[in-house]
Amino acid sequence: MCLSETVSFAASGLLLVGGAYACTRAWTTNKKYLPVAMMPIFAGLQQFSEGFVWSGMNNGDPSLTLISALVFIFFTWFMWPFWIPLSVYVLEPPESKRKHLFLAFALIGLAFGLILYVPHLLNPDWINVSINRDSLAYEGTMLLDFMMPRTATNTLYLTLIVIPPLLSRYLHVRFFGLSLIAVIVVDILFLRYAYISFFCLLAGLATLHLIYIIVRNKCQRECPMLFS
Repeated sequence: MCLSETVSFAASGLLLVGGAYACTRAWTTNKKYLPVAMMPIFAGLQQFSEGFVWSGMNNGDPSLTLISALVFIFFTWFMWPFWIPLSVYVLEPPESKRKHLFLAFALIGLAFGLILYVPHLLNPDWINVSINRDSLAYEGTMLLDFMMPRTATNTLYLTLIVIPPLLSRYLHVRFFGLSLIAVIVVDILFLRYAYISFFCLLAGLATLHLIYIIVRNKCQRECPMLFS
């Protein structure tokens, strides 16, 4: 998370505890909720890793900074474009005509995430972390930079994580998609100087709504056969 090491670890604790509770409720309510319930946990682990990025930056430890940044961008570039459409796919009723579309989004997200993340493991010098306005900025080279503008890469990335929730059968999952759009707008308009860090922070906090969906079993009304 932006701002400080302490705040990063605090946000991590909130998300991990909330995600663990959501997973427990998902296990007893309906296991189709489990991939959704794991998203706050992933967001918490991502914020936890960013706490160590702060620690490495503050203590002049480049090794800790690099390893922690690799964990952070694992979730940013690999996990989210794959896991969000996969979660929507699992939750979608079997008779839904959009279910195969969500699976296609998940497979594309898997391939896209590998293309974005694996080159950083092979070329760690591509990662450049700096502090900008008391926030962490993650900049550097990406493989697709050699093929198309970064704006095109970002557009494809946002499409993979936003469109599946917006097309979901379930109203509150669509609300989550709208929350992601709001995060994107705020990030672009006000937080571009550390846009990756702020986006992951705000999107991570948006996953708290997913805990509400599971705890209140909000999908039951729209698909009672699956969630009764």
